[in-house]
Amino acid sequence: MSKKPPTITYKGRNLGIVILTVAQLIIGAIHVFFGLLLLAFENLLFIQATTIYAFYTIIFSVLIVVFAVFIWKGKKLGWVGTVAVSLFVIVADSLTLLNLPSIPGIPPLAGFGEITYSVVVVGYLLQVGVRRKYFIPSQDEKLKN
Repeated sequence: MSKKPPTITYKGRNLGIVILTVAQLIIGAIHVFFGLLLLAFENLLFIQATTIYAFYTIIFSVLIVVFAVFIWKGKKLGWVGTVAVSLFVIVADSLTLLNLPSIPGIPPLAGFGEITYSVVVVGYLLQVGVRRKYFIPSQDEKLKN
């Protein structure tokens, strides 16, 4: 008698998708704010940034928000886009932390948090149940067909 506990949902989405969407929207809003701030004032007291980094931050934030909306709507593009952006952040921030060429202006201190968050997001989205919801078959399912 292995009865599964009821899944917590909100508007037909499981709790993980709700948390992911809200977190992505908050992160997107924060990055839009700081991207525009950095673009307007390149030399803020607490961070030295380049114009390239300001544009990167704005583009990143727009992508995060767009893909969060697609995730919420259950679109495959939301899953693929969120994984792609998260993997890009992991690579770009890792290069910065290793003092290798990357996007100029990425603050090393922010890199640790962004890498950790991105790994959690990718780990969540790669779960079989989540992939199945977004029509991304697992390797086992591909072999069966």
